[in-house]
Amino acid sequence: MSTLITNIEFLVNTRESNELLRGAALATLPVIENAFLLIEDGIIEDFGPMHELSMRMPDLPKHVLDADGKSVLPCWCDSHTHIVFAGSRENEFVDKIKGLSYAEIAARGGGILNSAAKLAACSEDELFEQSWKRLQEINKLGTGSIEIKSGYGLSVESELKMLRVIKRLKQQSPMTIKATFLGAHTYPQAYKENHQGYIDLIIREMLPVIAAEQLADYIDVFCETGFFSPMEMETICKAGAEAGLKPKLHINQLNSIGGIQAAVKLKAVSADHLETMTEEDIKCIADSDTIGTLLPTAAFFLRMAYQPARQLIDAGCAIALASDYNPGSSPSGNMNFVTALSCIQMKMLPEEAINAATINGAYAMEVQDETGSIMIGKKANLIFTKPIPSIAYLPYTFGSNHIDSVMMNGRFI
Repeated sequence: MSTLITNIEFLVNTRESNELLRGAALATLPVIENAFLLIEDGIIEDFGPMHELSMRMPDLPKHVLDADGKSVLPCWCDSHTHIVFAGSRENEFVDKIKGLSYAEIAARGGGILNSAAKLAACSEDELFEQSWKRLQEINKLGTGSIEIKSGYGLSVESELKMLRVIKRLKQQSPMTIKATFLGAHTYPQAYKENHQGYIDLIIREMLPVIAAEQLADYIDVFCETGFFSPMEMETICKAGAEAGLKPKLHINQLNSIGGIQAAVKLKAVSADHLETMTEEDIKCIADSDTIGTLLPTAAFFLRMAYQPARQLIDAGCAIALASDYNPGSSPSGNMNFVTALSCIQMKMLPEEAINAATINGAYAMEVQDETGSIMIGKKANLIFTKPIPSIAYLPYTFGSNHIDSVMMNGRFI
């Protein structure tokens, strides 16, 4: 079926070809004012300015939709989330307000281990239902492509349960979903003094089943002081590569311990977090093909220093933006707020933030050939805004909901 959308105020991120944007190129956001868009069987077939429509399309399709001054953007591409979890952790949120440290909360059984205990007690069907509701919520907020990690299992049974839920989400959702195995999120209590034993469990018991059932696209490791060292990360990622999984890694959230250099050596698709960066770290990632994924809502929620976005961009790095949606440090998947926060707190230009949350986010989960921009041949996964005076108005009015509707594969959800 053909659908022609006319009178689009701003058609945002229109491109003739794919390109991972880095440095100054991130600030270039092609926009057509007063535009049309043609969709054929859920795929973008054509687009351009309205004054060219009669010349390019003398016979209009039967189904014509007047956008009536609304603007259209490609759906957000959220390349780092943990939305498959059981229950919430607002009690820890209150404990933090009262002054308890992360270590004190963890000593009470909080943190990742809290989520792991809740997940172990949750059935696969119940876990799916909770996750499905979150997925639908963020889809309505404009996210059309998403990466989802395991990591709250920390046992063979629970990690596989999480990944099977993600596989079910893939099968039932119109969204583009990528799965990441994050068994190396932390050390479970039983292996607190036996790190090698848990690494062996990941490699010998989890990865073979994941490969056999094709449960994941990527492998992740939380490389941080007190968690997994760069050397341990390399060991796990090399085993993951043998199972067909590329690395997408948690790096430099709290400390710079050589994780960036190890991630680049491993040819990681992305290195995510990057709150704590040295000049050497920035140069290393700038000189590589690894995308730096920034998660500003995690820094916001934890009251940490924000990622040095301007230094990364000015150094020529390719950066993406993602929500880090998880119950402990970023309990929101609202990419509209992510982009606004990036402008307000990290001094990114609106054009940079939108590009980082669309086309570069698509590259950060290798779905750039099907989504991330308005381009002929890509899926018609689109955000229709309410009338806005300019593109900068979206992050400027950060507390307002500007989304009128969301289209997935050419159909409104």
